[in-house]
Amino acid sequence: MLDHDLKHQSIYYHFRLKDLKADWNTKIQKAEHYLNTFKSTIETLKEKRATLSATLQKRLHEQYRFLNANNTTKDLLDIFKDTVTPIPPAGSGECAAPKMFQFAYENGLKPVAMAEFWWGASPKSEVRKHKQFYPSCRSKCEPILGHMMQGLNVEDNPIQHIVEHKAPLEIVYEDAYLLLVNKPHEFLSVPGKHIQESVLTRMRRYLPKAKGPLLVHRLDMSTSGLLLVAKNEKTHKNLQKQFMERTITKRYVALLDGTIKTSNGFVDLPLRVDLDNRPQQLVCYKHGKPAKTKYEVVGIENNKTRIHFYPITGRTHQLRVHAAHVNGLNTPIVGDDLYGTKGERLHLHAEMLSLTHPVTQEVLEVVCDAPF
Repeated sequence: MLDHDLKHQSIYYHFRLKDLKADWNTKIQKAEHYLNTFKSTIETLKEKRATLSATLQKRLHEQYRFLNANNTTKDLLDIFKDTVTPIPPAGSGECAAPKMFQFAYENGLKPVAMAEFWWGASPKSEVRKHKQFYPSCRSKCEPILGHMMQGLNVEDNPIQHIVEHKAPLEIVYEDAYLLLVNKPHEFLSVPGKHIQESVLTRMRRYLPKAKGPLLVHRLDMSTSGLLLVAKNEKTHKNLQKQFMERTITKRYVALLDGTIKTSNGFVDLPLRVDLDNRPQQLVCYKHGKPAKTKYEVVGIENNKTRIHFYPITGRTHQLRVHAAHVNGLNTPIVGDDLYGTKGERLHLHAEMLSLTHPVTQEVLEVVCDAPF
C-alpha cells in the first residue's frame, strides 16, 4: 500500500514540476520580451546621444578658429586632419599659448618670443620644477601652434637637425658571438621617424653576414654607454633570456644637479607614457608598469652628486624620472632636457655590463668609463 501511494505521489510531483517549469518559462519569456523593449529603447537613446554628441563636438571644433602670422585661419578639424589623431583631443585650444597668439593676431600684434614655465610645487605624476621652462604638450598644442606660428621667424626644429656622428663607433669588446659598443650621446640605438642613422644601421654594415635582431637591448638617445650586440640568433635568444631573468647586471653612472640626503637605497615608482607628451614618462600607480632602481652615491663634486644606478627593471626614461621626480631623488640628472635643465649633454652613461657568456658560460664583465 505504501509503495502504491509513493508511486502515485512521484507521478503527481513529476507532472507538477513539469507544469511549473513550463509556467515559469512562459513568465520568463514575457519578462525578457518586456525587458528587451526597454533595452532597445536604451540602445536607441545611446546611439542618438552619441550622434548628437559627435555633431555638437564637430560644431564646437568648427567654432575654434585660429589665425597665424600670414592671416590664415583654420579651425580645429582642419588643423588636426593630417595628424595621428584626426579628431582633436578634449581641451584642444584651451591652453594659454594658443589664446595668447590669437589675441596678438586679432589685435595687430606680432609675437617676437614666447616661453612657458612651471610655477609652484610639482604634481604627483609629472616631473615639473619650479621656474623651469617646458615646451607645449604634443597631443593638443603642438599641432595648433604649428599652424599659428607659420609666418613668424622661428628656429628650425632641433629634432630634425641633429649633428651626425661620422666617427666610427667604439667597440669596447668583441668575440665571435657578441660585441659591446660604446654608444655616443644623442645617437639613436635604432632608426627613428626622422633619423635613420643609428647603432643598428651601423652594426648591419659592420656585420653584413650576421643574422637576427643584433641589438639585445636599447639605450635612450641622450644616454651614452655600453650597448650589447649579438652576432647570431642563438646568441641573441640566450642574452634576451638573461635580461628577462634579470641575471645581467648593468651599472650606470650619472651626475645629479644638486645633492641628495641619502647615500644609497631604492626608488620604486611605477611609470607609463605621458599620452599628451610622448615620449616623456610619468608616475602612475593605477596604470603604470613596475619600475625599481637601486642607487649608490659615489661622491659630491661642486655641489653635484656622482651616483651609480642599478636598474632592476628597464622602463623608458626610468633612471631620469626616478632621479628627477619629487617622490624619487628629487634631483634631476645634469643636462636632462626633459626632466631637468638642458645642457651640453645628458650626464648619464651605461658604464658596466656583466653577463654569462652564452658559449663559454664564463662571467663577462665589461667596463666603459664615462666621459664626464
